[in-house]
Amino acid sequence: MKLLLLGMNHKTAPVEVRERFAVAEVAPLLQKLTGTEEIEEAVLVSTCNRVEFVVTTHQPEAARLRVGDLFMGTGIAELAQPLDPEHLYEYWNRDVVRHVFRVASAMDSMVVGEPQILGQLKDAYRDAVEAGSCGPVLSRLFQRAFNTAKRVKSETRIAERPVSVAKVAVELAGQIFESLDDKQALLIGAGDMIEAATFSLQREGLGRMRIANRTVEHAAELASQFGGTAHGLDELEELLAGADVVLSCVESDRPVLTRDRVEAAQRLRQNRPLFLIDLGVPRNVDPAVNELDTAYLYDVDDLQEVAARNADEREREARRGERIVLEEEQRFDGWLVALQAVPTIRHLRARADAIVEQEMQRHASKLELSDDQLSGVESLARSIVNKVLHTPLARLRAETGREEGLARLEAARELFALDDARAPGAQADSALREDLAARTGHGDEDDETGS
Repeated sequence: MKLLLLGMNHKTAPVEVRERFAVAEVAPLLQKLTGTEEIEEAVLVSTCNRVEFVVTTHQPEAARLRVGDLFMGTGIAELAQPLDPEHLYEYWNRDVVRHVFRVASAMDSMVVGEPQILGQLKDAYRDAVEAGSCGPVLSRLFQRAFNTAKRVKSETRIAERPVSVAKVAVELAGQIFESLDDKQALLIGAGDMIEAATFSLQREGLGRMRIANRTVEHAAELASQFGGTAHGLDELEELLAGADVVLSCVESDRPVLTRDRVEAAQRLRQNRPLFLIDLGVPRNVDPAVNELDTAYLYDVDDLQEVAARNADEREREARRGERIVLEEEQRFDGWLVALQAVPTIRHLRARADAIVEQEMQRHASKLELSDDQLSGVESLARSIVNKVLHTPLARLRAETGREEGLARLEAARELFALDDARAPGAQADSALREDLAARTGHGDEDDETGS
């Protein structure tokens, strides 16, 4: 059995490509996949940043083509032109485990440490369980991925420091004010930077926002997204007097907020603390504002310096997270080897016994031997087979505790053609599959799916 992951993400494909492969109803697609003979289990992770199929298979090349057709053909999206293969990546076996664990732990996110992906992964797992496409192997894989994410979150500080300038601005605002719930923000500008900062401010609980811009219509578009009010720049003096947090990012040859204007507003505000974040280049706020006792001004260089320090700290924490991923990867690898060792050994013995039985039936009438003599010949044949298999089977058992165990098991399956239904002795396979399904079931007592 092999693990295969085939997909695309924000690193390999632009959003206009990814959005074509968004899947609303995953169950029919997963059931179609697992209804084929080459794929036993399947999970689909479909988010705004990634579309990934994770499957188990005993026919790797056929499975790869089957899943690849979903991207390259019309299995998911109607493409105006063929998909560039460079948009896709594929992983096998242990690389699949590492990738899924890193995704769950937000180590592969657009911003390392962002927590949203874990919930999306849990949703993907539950969808596959409900569709009946997630069996014992992928159940264990995703449950261990959730456990890995939990360890990374609790044992590192990877998600504690924002790295974007907009989020740093919001973090600093939170350091100056005990709470943002009762504060009012003035946002000067209506571009991407202001939009990102507005989103972060709202997530932190700030509810009252006023947006001022040279073009009031643009301010109104942004204000409508966040429940704020739109204003022109000619209203700045009045708006400034009512603001606790000011973020500014507009094109201007000279500061739109001078020291005199801020000082006048502070007198009206009775010198309550005023936090100003100047994201403009050239600067929108006169640096002399910093000389005022109750005004706290940060410009874009200040924020980038904080973001750089945070990024360095995140990098250190990310290295700790990678070590946790490696530990959990090794644990899963050991479980997978143990899971496959006994079935592989039993499979090889069953194939050998089936070959002996088949050959005895073919040649019994030609040998002209008595029943006792035929029994002796069969016993001799089985003895020879057991002698030949003894050493390789003993070594396969010994490999279950080693890192290379899964590779050795896969090599044994390939050498003895255990996944080839046309190979000698393959008539024993159906009984083995039924027995294995009865032994493993589809459950797993180690359930880490809770949020």
